[in-house]
Amino acid sequence: MSHGRDYRQDEPDTGELVEKIRQWGRELGFAEVGVADTDLSGYEARLDEWLAEGRQGEMDWMAAHGRKRSRPALLHPDTRSVIVARMDYLPESARPVEELLEQPDRAVVSRYALGRDYHKLIRKRLKKLADRIEREIGPFGHRVFTDSAPVLEKPLAEKAGLGWIGKHTVLLNRHAGSWFFLGEIYTDLELPPDRPVSQHCGSCRRCIDVCPTQAITEPFQLDARRCISYLTIELKGSIPVELRPLMGNRVFGCDDCQMVCPWNRYAQHTGEADFAPRKDLDAGDLVELFGWDETTFLERTEGNPIRRTGYERWLRNLAVALGNATTSERVVGALRARRKHPSGLVREHVEWALARHDAD
Repeated sequence: MSHGRDYRQDEPDTGELVEKIRQWGRELGFAEVGVADTDLSGYEARLDEWLAEGRQGEMDWMAAHGRKRSRPALLHPDTRSVIVARMDYLPESARPVEELLEQPDRAVVSRYALGRDYHKLIRKRLKKLADRIEREIGPFGHRVFTDSAPVLEKPLAEKAGLGWIGKHTVLLNRHAGSWFFLGEIYTDLELPPDRPVSQHCGSCRRCIDVCPTQAITEPFQLDARRCISYLTIELKGSIPVELRPLMGNRVFGCDDCQMVCPWNRYAQHTGEADFAPRKDLDAGDLVELFGWDETTFLERTEGNPIRRTGYERWLRNLAVALGNATTSERVVGALRARRKHPSGLVREHVEWALARHDAD
């Protein structure tokens, strides 16, 4: 974070500066960079409605920061513009989700979580971008974010012209689909904002129809409490029994709505080695993963997004997937071996899974 020189929109070279920022962003590995203003009033009303309906589930942090999420200047004083960048994350070597879903004894991990955690990488790149701007114009007030603070990332990206929020509530880009991360630089520079792009979902409803748990309740409306990403990552307690059979072999996140989206035929593979899949996480064997002790879990998930779920919830998720796997002595034996696990949460899901296989 830095404070200093003011840089006004009426200076003749702000447009030129933005073009330089785009170029510097590309040099740092970002696929695209745009600029948004800070008026999120329309999105604020929708957020209020979503929270009032309780659709955030246990994600209390969605409502914990007052208006800071929808009013950027409350989060970082004097914010006048937001520089938004996106970075592709889909690894070329990752096995297609469609194939993995047809192998019930294999674990499906969301594509974004196959490699190294993106937070540090993107934050470092954004700081380098801010430093490059500073070398050009002198000190200016700014702060860098990437999924790390109360920020309405997708609305800001939509305002910055990086895409539109699709019916599945994920940001879509006509030339790159949706397999990308977002990051922001809040700044006191008054930069000319980009024009938002129009919405191009049309009459398509593939994402709505494919959702295993019907979490997309209507176009552009997501009930997080039913979403497999929420259930496997954010939910701390017991997964609702009625949703467990619908989860299949998805053990961390869910990509089904992105998998079927026609716009993802244009998705670009990442050039970042850090996002390459780890062999244990791309099509991992459910029984082998369930056999990890906590030390192994911590070793294999070091620097990976799965670490934040914690060992207990990792076993919970795997128990559900094993309950949905093909019945075999190997699967039943793995579940029985966890029957006396010290965690009541794990034991409960193990018993459910054993009952699915008619095993006592």
